[in-house]
Amino acid sequence: MPPSAPSQQSTAPLADAPSRGVGRKRLSVRAELLLALLPTATVLAVLALVEVYSHQRLLFASLASSAFLIYLDPEHATNSGRTLLLSQCAAALAGFGFYAWLGPGYLPAALAMLTVIGLMVVLDAVHPPAVSTALSFAFQGQKADNLLLFGAAVGLILVLVALQRGSVWLLRRLTRTSSAAAAALTQPQ
Repeated sequence: MPPSAPSQQSTAPLADAPSRGVGRKRLSVRAELLLALLPTATVLAVLALVEVYSHQRLLFASLASSAFLIYLDPEHATNSGRTLLLSQCAAALAGFGFYAWLGPGYLPAALAMLTVIGLMVVLDAVHPPAVSTALSFAFQGQKADNLLLFGAAVGLILVLVALQRGSVWLLRRLTRTSSAAAAALTQPQ
């Protein structure tokens, strides 16, 4: 049996494939580290908040993933304030609700996960770390106070969204200004 002809897609040379994700230009190492500083500080603040008021650290682990995604591409729709707020809060409520109704276990976790995925799709607010939030609350939601604390932590992450978007805007403005100044210096008089 002769081999079937490869599709045009599979015959494209690998050299033509983009080396980085589409839509995000890599900055200098220094600029990348400066952008990573805000998410790191935010996650540490969330952890401190959790430590003071609760010992349910795993309930908040997905917010670290949210912070990293915001650092990676603060202007992506997945990382908008609306998307983050809707998906993470819906996930916490679904997970806690199924935990309260059915107790901890795989059934409430599965129902919470399916519910939050469906809500994220219907609301056009897809933020993948929210799935982990639903699972965390379904497995160990325990107290309603955890929902309030989680809401406060989401508020801190929303501040991070604003700060990261502001940082990107400022970096663009400074880069444009320094590029224009460098171009003016190299222009023949």
